[in-house]
Amino acid sequence: MLYYLFKYLHDDPTIHLIGAGVFNYITFRAAMAIILSLVISMVFGKRLIAFLQRKQIGETVRDLGLQGETQKKGTPTMGGLIIIAAILIPTLLFARVLNVYIVLMIVSTIWLGLVGFLDDYIKVFKKNKEGLAGRFKIMGQVGLGIIIGVTMYYNNNVVISREVNDNRGGIYNNEEKLESGEYTRKDENGKERKYVHVRSATTTIPFVKGHEFRYEKIAEIFGKNNIGWTTPLLYIIVVIFIITAVSNGANITDGVDGLATGVSAIIGVCLGVFAYVSGNYVFADYLNIVDIPNLGELSIFVGAFVGACVGFLWYNAYPAQVFMGDTGSLALGGIIASLAIIVRKELLIPIICGIFLVENISVILQVSYFKRTKKKYGEGRRIFKMAPLHHHYQKLGYHESKIVTRFWIVGIILAIMSIVTLKLQ
Repeated sequence: MLYYLFKYLHDDPTIHLIGAGVFNYITFRAAMAIILSLVISMVFGKRLIAFLQRKQIGETVRDLGLQGETQKKGTPTMGGLIIIAAILIPTLLFARVLNVYIVLMIVSTIWLGLVGFLDDYIKVFKKNKEGLAGRFKIMGQVGLGIIIGVTMYYNNNVVISREVNDNRGGIYNNEEKLESGEYTRKDENGKERKYVHVRSATTTIPFVKGHEFRYEKIAEIFGKNNIGWTTPLLYIIVVIFIITAVSNGANITDGVDGLATGVSAIIGVCLGVFAYVSGNYVFADYLNIVDIPNLGELSIFVGAFVGACVGFLWYNAYPAQVFMGDTGSLALGGIIASLAIIVRKELLIPIICGIFLVENISVILQVSYFKRTKKKYGEGRRIFKMAPLHHHYQKLGYHESKIVTRFWIVGIILAIMSIVTLKLQ
């Protein structure tokens, strides 16, 4: 909102407010979003924690035989409201809210935040430890996946920039849907180069020259005559799977103080780098990656996201004064998944979200092995002392803070590996 106000004040010749033009710079607005989100999460967070304590909205801790778990009983939960507020307010103030990518991220934040809130509400106020039924959570995740998938595939504002190359017979042999006429840009040598905007279901393949992969290539398996309907269907199914997997991964990871929050902040920084360089045609051309017009605006949202996570970590670090609950964890997972899809890095998710992936896999392996051995031997056996993985290390005697710190270090390494793929091809 402030962007449009200051743009008007700067552009209007009768006013021309000096200094208002600084709002045209994405870096300035991203920095302001980070600062404001930190302030909101730390100031609003303190007040919300006090309110939750007064209302006795505390966490019900199951007896898992873990060290220090009794101390957590009664700790305020539903702190994800702090994160959501600290994301949405700076985004609405500093971002171009009519940008399609910003709209998608606002929808993602509110959508899964609401699903998580309902789950926490049932647990806390209805005294039902099971919370929202699993099928309703899945329905919420699938619903968001459909919204993201349909918008990314069909919306005319979701385009990528292609250079017109007459030597190759036009724009990718005219296989991609043209959304604009030709326009020119000057490269570093001052030479004019022609570009167009096209709509294409394209993603990025890490460690591969040219980086790009189009979903149409998979859809061709079902016959070239069916590409028109198999490609969008395939794309939407992939998006649904990613959003469901990542949001559940974040939810499972939120088991010890500060783990999910810190890992999410690290992933957010990584995806913020991708959003900025892919949205800046100079960097995109230099790195030979997909040039996505108007994507740079996501840097404001990512700045607010990282700031919100870091600010919340002030109260969520060991010993936690507040838990995010499903209100926060489902929202964080949904945000990360949606960001990865929008910046067309969904194939990098196993690396970027490696912590979430390992936590998910540890649960799947544990449950599957237990059921299989119980059927075979009459007694269930375990691979880990407890799943998810962070509880396994707790059972081994590691302190929470050490587990969290080491998981953060692994998360940083994975983020660096992901960023390296920009040039490694």
